[in-house]
Amino acid sequence: MTSAPAYDPQNIFGKILRGELPCVKVFEDDVALAFMDIFPRVDGHTLVVPKIPARGLLDFPASALGPFMERVQRVAAAVKSGMKADGLTIQQFNESAGGQMVFHLHFHILPRHEGAPLMPPGVAGANAEIETYADKIRRAFA
Repeated sequence: MTSAPAYDPQNIFGKILRGELPCVKVFEDDVALAFMDIFPRVDGHTLVVPKIPARGLLDFPASALGPFMERVQRVAAAVKSGMKADGLTIQQFNESAGGQMVFHLHFHILPRHEGAPLMPPGVAGANAEIETYADKIRRAFA
């Protein structure tokens, strides 16, 4: 078994966590940050990242997994409710061979509606629409 490369704090999510890059935030506390994906696969596509620097699931401290997953669950519930979704797809990728593109642990929360396909990857969403979906999700936390 080969070990994964070391965590690089200059990854895009590390920069977002430090406030060096902007994001459309829907939730934040001392454990996690949730924000809108700017390349959404569906309307309301949300990312949840831990504040602990970890490249992927396998190098994330086991003792921190429970509190972080509670946030993933809470954000998922708000996304489902706020987007009035029929269901959710929750994805988490590890390393390039597993489909990971940003090497900071993160979960994708995709609200799903019956019969609605995923949009193609790599297509930027419209800023106004992304903000509208973020507002719906933020309201669902209340």
